[in-house]
Amino acid sequence: MISRTYYRYIWLLNTLLEKEQSYDEIVKLWQANPMYKESLPLRSFHEHRKGIKEMFGVDIECNKSRGYVYYVKNPEVLKGNTLAKWLLRSYSVPSDFVTFNHMKDRILLEEIPGGMRHIDCVLDALQKNVELELDYQKFEGHNVSYHIQPYALKVYHRRWYLLGYIKELEAIRTLALDRMIVADLTKTRFELPADFDARKYFANSVGVFVNEELPITQVKIRAYDVQVEYLRSLPLHKSQKEGRSKHGEFAEFTYRLCVTPELISQLLAMGDKVEVLEPKSLREEVVNKLRSTLQKYNIE
Repeated sequence: MISRTYYRYIWLLNTLLEKEQSYDEIVKLWQANPMYKESLPLRSFHEHRKGIKEMFGVDIECNKSRGYVYYVKNPEVLKGNTLAKWLLRSYSVPSDFVTFNHMKDRILLEEIPGGMRHIDCVLDALQKNVELELDYQKFEGHNVSYHIQPYALKVYHRRWYLLGYIKELEAIRTLALDRMIVADLTKTRFELPADFDARKYFANSVGVFVNEELPITQVKIRAYDVQVEYLRSLPLHKSQKEGRSKHGEFAEFTYRLCVTPELISQLLAMGDKVEVLEPKSLREEVVNKLRSTLQKYNIE
């Protein structure tokens, strides 16, 4: 869980992103919020400004010429910071919520079932650039021990994943936090490669599976009925482009990405609402998996 101090930072930043406020106006809004029963002394307010600067890189300045109002000087820095935007969306408190307690049965959030017990240790390793020693349970059933240099964290389909260089494998791999049995900090420091970019690493894949030997391929699918709108509102991949459409019947979408097991799973999950057109090899693989599924139901 995020600490109460960070909740205060996020509340204050959201408040000033909406509208510039004087200190007295901020205090009134603060006192009207049922989450914050304590007062907001001027000293604490300025400490919060410093904390916001450290946490988000955002400057809260005072405009004396406009009646000593406080405002966010550089909101543009938040545009390229996906973590900051996620925190602001996830942990801001709408002003019309009476209390979280009163609303807890009416606001249903998707839970991440496992892995949170290791999150603090992993974050600590990321911050300090030190290796982690892990006992890890593979899906095959046996446990392995790894020494990993943590590069990045990613959330995907209700799971936390750690991307890093595993010494024993001499390769970069992605590990699920919920399959970590033991995670301990070591005293071994490492240098993050200067050219490493987590977004670029995952850029050509759907999900967390990356095989750097796979070529980037043009994939074309045809979506039917309501799936068209689903894909328009939530693209399967950032490279998605819409091509030929027939109103009310179908739309065709193209992608440039690597054909991975996760991509195939996503296509299969759309059922009869999606047809793979290109490449032929992907179309055939999807057909084979559908046939295999039907055989399990004794249907030819």
